[in-house]
Amino acid sequence: MEPGREVKGLHVITWGCQMNVYDSARMTDVLRPLGYQSVETPDAADMVILNTCHIRDRAAEKVFSELGRLRLVKDARAAEGQRTILAVAGCVAQAEGAEILARAPYVDIVLGPQTYHRLPEMVARAARAAGAVIDTDFPAEQKFDFLPDAQAPQTPGGLTAFLTIQEGCDKFCSFCVVPYTRGAESSRPVDSVLREARRLVDSGAREITLLGQNVNAYHGEGPDGRVWGLPHLAEALAAIPGLARIRYTTSHPRDMEEALIAAHRDLPALMPFLHLPVQSGSDRILAAMNRGHTAAEYRDIVLRLRDARPDIALSSDFIVGHPGESDADFDATMQLIRDVGFAQAFSFKYSPRPGTPAAGAPMQVPEDVKDARLQALQALLRTQQDAFNAATVGRVVPVLFTGHGRKPGQLSGRSPYLQPVHVDGPDALIGQIAQVEIRERYTNSLSGTLIQERAFA
Repeated sequence: MEPGREVKGLHVITWGCQMNVYDSARMTDVLRPLGYQSVETPDAADMVILNTCHIRDRAAEKVFSELGRLRLVKDARAAEGQRTILAVAGCVAQAEGAEILARAPYVDIVLGPQTYHRLPEMVARAARAAGAVIDTDFPAEQKFDFLPDAQAPQTPGGLTAFLTIQEGCDKFCSFCVVPYTRGAESSRPVDSVLREARRLVDSGAREITLLGQNVNAYHGEGPDGRVWGLPHLAEALAAIPGLARIRYTTSHPRDMEEALIAAHRDLPALMPFLHLPVQSGSDRILAAMNRGHTAAEYRDIVLRLRDARPDIALSSDFIVGHPGESDADFDATMQLIRDVGFAQAFSFKYSPRPGTPAAGAPMQVPEDVKDARLQALQALLRTQQDAFNAATVGRVVPVLFTGHGRKPGQLSGRSPYLQPVHVDGPDALIGQIAQVEIRERYTNSLSGTLIQERAFA
């Protein structure tokens, strides 16, 4: 911020995926030269940004509900002679921009996820009281070419960070709005990614999670003028001094190439934990979803991954009750889960998204059937997650310590499989990786004992 510039409060409310967390941090970076600094509550903010997600059920209605509460804050500040700029960003803004301004005319700015590099210009227009500003285009220029340097890791303590390397989707799954809200697949140039990664490491990050709607479809221009895939990029990232761990999410089975599987074998920094959504175990439903792969092909990918990296663990996404899903289709999904075995998973009832092919498809599954199927599926997944955590007891695992636990003298960290781990240990281990023998498991965490207090890289 320039010396003497007025300091203004900025409050960002973030819903949805890790990419939205990253986007919120970058919007904060974009606004910092204008004098905006983060504040804890909306009532202390000169600008409030609601960064939205369109994936969950009734996403738009949840946005309007939150906007109603923020309107009260805006009106209260106005009564005291203070102005609050209210912005709606993200995927709901992209999909429902005109509707937002019609139903909530007190909103000052509506911007899609591809346009937040233009946010300073929008703020200036809104500050001139020139009416509401809406920008939901898919600009020809890449927003990353116009963003300032990332200031710091986006997670508490600064030891883990998100880094978006790819956006958009060309897969057009029948249930998904992402191609319509994030646009076509595009990838950042390698040099841009590596520069940001080095800055994050210099700011203290030990672990970076690479983000993208289809992150394993990454195809950025390399410094050699050739197109680099995710395996090549991961190799270059692993060479950055101080970067101990690399993760990536979310992946698509269609883009799980052999070179990426080999990278899990060859790169120790690439964590043995992979989120690989399958959505269904029924070939008939996979075809209706336009997933572009079969259940057998998914099983084959899992076998090749486990052959390359025997200690790899998997998580996945599942949708129950997609239009046309029969009892036999659901049984096929349950069987795939039993066959593969997941350390973690996310599961949802199908809910129509306006404008998607599945929304108007025949044979919509009744809600009570979806409810029953989801309960059965989640019970099986919970059993598998409990079994995976139980199998960790007695093992020695490297833990990246990220902060203090709830008890005095306790440290908190993460295993390679993203399990929260608590141990008693010295503060000097925060930011380091140390070997821990896991002694107990709890509902959502593990506890253990340090094998050695000397950290290692």
